[in-house]
Parts: sequence; C-alpha cells; structure tokens
Amino acid sequence: MTVHSKSSQKWLQEHHRDEYVKRAKIDGYRSRASYKLIEINQKDKIFKPGLIVVDLGAAPGGWSQVASKLVGPKGKIIASDILNMDPIDKVNFVLGDFTDSVVLQNILNLLENNLVDLVISDMAPNMSGIRGVDQTKAMYLIELALDMACKVLKPGGNFVVKVFHGEGFDQFMLELKKRFKQVTSRKPNASRSRSREVYVVAKNFKR
Repeated sequence: MTVHSKSSQKWLQEHHRDEYVKRAKIDGYRSRASYKLIEINQKDKIFKPGLIVVDLGAAPGGWSQVASKLVGPKGKIIASDILNMDPIDKVNFVLGDFTDSVVLQNILNLLENNLVDLVISDMAPNMSGIRGVDQTKAMYLIELALDMACKVLKPGGNFVVKVFHGEGFDQFMLELKKRFKQVTSRKPNASRSRSREVYVVAKNFKR
C-alpha cells in the first residue's frame, strides 16, 4: 500500500482539479506544460514552419508535441532527456544526458552539421523541498541548457528556458543579455501562481 503525505495528497487533489490537466486530456497533450509553450509562442512568435528545434528535458513530450505541430512537415525537432519518451511523429528522440559526449554527438549527428533556429528547455531537477538546495540544482541545469544553446544555435537564433526566481537568477539574466539581443521573462497562465518558475525568452543570439 502506498502512503501519501498530506502535502502530496493535496497536490494530487489539486492536480486532478486543474483545468489545464483536464484540457490536456481532451486535446491529447501529454502534459499541462504544453499550454505554457503555446502561450509563450502566441506572445513571442518563436515558432514558424520549417524551423530546426532542440528540446532539452523533453519527457514526457508535451513541448515536443507543440513544437512538431508548429514547425510542420518541413521542420525538424530533436528532443533529449535522461528519461525515456514515447515516440512522437516527426520528433527525433535521444535518450541520455546531453552533457555526455556520446549523447551530444548523437544530437549533433541528427542535426547533420546544421545549426538550429530554436532551443527550448522545460527542465527542472527533482525537488527536495529544501529551497536553497533546489535552487542550486535548478540553476545548474539552466546553465547547462544555456551552454548547449550556445553550442548549437545559429546567429539570430532563439532560446526559451524555465528559470526559478532565487539565488543566481539575476546573474543568469545578465549572462543572457550578453549573448542575446532581446531578453524577456514570461509567466504563462498555465504556470501555477505559487510557483517560482518563469520562462525566459531570449531572442537573436549573438554568435
């Protein structure tokens, strides 16, 4: 028998009542996170048909589903995660840690020496509930995502990443402003109001 803590029981109850969870089931999306990317795109117009996109921390695939629809048949999506992901039509999936040289090479092989138009990342660490520890782990992942974006983005490319308010946030924003011409933070409606997460949209990469 599984025993749930009061906090996890409360989360499960809230999750099942969540309008975006219900909508995701109706619309066929794998997670409520899909609506975050849809809203970001409505505001920032980061997608168009034919783009090459890398999706970091892609499992279970909610963002890749949205991306594949928006880039269309002439676009290309390469998704990667340390967790396995059920296949999505027209999405190339690479299992493993993208900072590992073998996994990185697999991603680069799929790109066929092409630089990419857009890197998206909805990554977050497993949360311990200890704010300082969680923030450090989250910022580490975010910096890895930026490093990957700088490796593969073409000049003028864009980067969308989940960031958590807290220690390291301001420094990260300054680093983005050095590397991109335009940096904006978004709090989509599908992002729970109590969450410290925001999504940063960095446009026009300076290679």
